[in-house]
Amino acid sequence: MPQGHSDFRELERTNRRDTAMLVAVFLVIYCALGFGLDYLVGAVRIVDGHVSGFPVLTIAALIIGSIQALASFFGGAALVLMSAHARELAADSPKHQMVLDVVREMALAARMPAPRAYIIDDPAPNAFATGRDPEHSVICVTQGLVDEMDREELQGVIGHEMAHVRDYDIRTMMMIAVLVGGVAMLADFVFRWSFFGGFGGGRSSSRNGEDNSGEAGAIIAILVFVLAILAPIFSQLIAMAVSRQREYLADASSVEFTRNPRALLRALEHIAQTESPLKNASRGLAHLFIVNPLEGAHQEGEGFFDNLFSTHPPLSIRIKRLHALLGESVAPVPGAAHS
Repeated sequence: MPQGHSDFRELERTNRRDTAMLVAVFLVIYCALGFGLDYLVGAVRIVDGHVSGFPVLTIAALIIGSIQALASFFGGAALVLMSAHARELAADSPKHQMVLDVVREMALAARMPAPRAYIIDDPAPNAFATGRDPEHSVICVTQGLVDEMDREELQGVIGHEMAHVRDYDIRTMMMIAVLVGGVAMLADFVFRWSFFGGFGGGRSSSRNGEDNSGEAGAIIAILVFVLAILAPIFSQLIAMAVSRQREYLADASSVEFTRNPRALLRALEHIAQTESPLKNASRGLAHLFIVNPLEGAHQEGEGFFDNLFSTHPPLSIRIKRLHALLGESVAPVPGAAHS
């Protein structure tokens, strides 16, 4: 299996590079928001067309962003599990024992250490994986998934999550989950400061300069205001785009691990019939789950804008691809929307 080993190493290198690039993008957003605060409080000024002053808050934002990136790398999984209200899964029932057995089976198929298993007490069937690498990974399932899935369907879902572990998607998605929340908090602070009296604070410092300095200051103040509004949206779009492109690969890897395309197909068709969202789901964690936990699967559309603003590819398309692997004609997806 030398080729498979080589492919895995290439995936690992690619995801390491992608993670580093994503962290860099988020740090740039942090610095831009920090510079906006510097301007609003007057720490940075525009005089005679030149920027002067010391960007204290820009440096502070960079330090905070760097600390948050490190914290998310080493402790992000614990934060994600706490946010999802998950607890460690114990072998206290036949169904829970089956989940633990399937996790070990899929780990053997993927040639990896078995991840720790966690559970969320929620009736909606769903699952996600998190952690920084296969040695420090977690697979979390909902009680609804345990109750509704048979062993074959459970293998398909856990095989999908095991693919995210093997391909190091968990590291990228975990860090995005934490950094997106940080950007949202910082942007909210900048927005509130600019709206409640801080707007244009740095511009007044340029009143002794040229007229065009004042105009530049006004433009910067407006840009800061707009950035505070758009930064959380932009960071969410990054999370959604990264998540979507990894779901198809994980679906295919699940088939590789289970040697059974029908396992995940049946599980997704089962989930497609579920109309209730996850009760304790948050927007910052939505991209981690196997299906969008914030809305019923029947609400997924296939249009361009539906896909652009979704954390996942349309469930109906994922099901069609699995039918194609079986050489079957496309069957109607129960409960799924088509546009």
